[in-house]
Amino acid sequence: MSEIDAQGNDDFQHEKAVIRVLLVEDHTLIRAGLRALLDKMEGVEAVGEAGDGHNGLALVDSLQPDVILMDITLPGMDGLEAARRLRQENSASKVLMLSMHSSSEFVAKALSYGASGYLLKESASSELEVALRAVVRGDKYLSPAVSGHILDQYLKHAPELVDPLACLTLRQREVFDLIVQGLNTKSIAAQMKVSVKTVESHRQQVMERLDIHDIAGLTRLAISTKTLITPT
Repeated sequence: MSEIDAQGNDDFQHEKAVIRVLLVEDHTLIRAGLRALLDKMEGVEAVGEAGDGHNGLALVDSLQPDVILMDITLPGMDGLEAARRLRQENSASKVLMLSMHSSSEFVAKALSYGASGYLLKESASSELEVALRAVVRGDKYLSPAVSGHILDQYLKHAPELVDPLACLTLRQREVFDLIVQGLNTKSIAAQMKVSVKTVESHRQQVMERLDIHDIAGLTRLAISTKTLITPT
């Protein structure tokens, strides 16, 4: 066999490598359903089952599965604690957490404890295979519903972006821009085609609204916010 053929064969074998999955789920019927799904997947093999966290960890030691498909709620030792212990032991097995909870708190804790993926029990059966192959590749996987929920929570609680110059009128912003460009009051009045008194009034209002008391302060604000406008 040529070197190219050998390499091609190696790639083929790698692509066809069987993903060995350990099921850790305390409900017998759900576990049976999951096993039936895994048995239908090409290149996936269910190598063991456990009904609680303690037995699940014991089977990880003996079976060395590629992926542990584990319920987050288990008797004795829950899935989160089991995942944490596996991380402490530097286990090579990937944890794909299975849960009915979509809240960001559960997801964040699962990922921080070492889970590589978070799959909702309501997910379509086809999503299970996608999730398994993702975590085996070394990727993180979150059910789309979970991702959307986390994004909604982030947008809901993220601090609003505040423009420090939003309190100014368009005319006041124009005066602000001309001031930081170095123009004096008379030059600003000429460019804006208004009286010196009007410019002085605008400048006073700008400083009061921004709580700034000198031109240097206005300049520093303009540089930090990068909000200079072009006079119209």
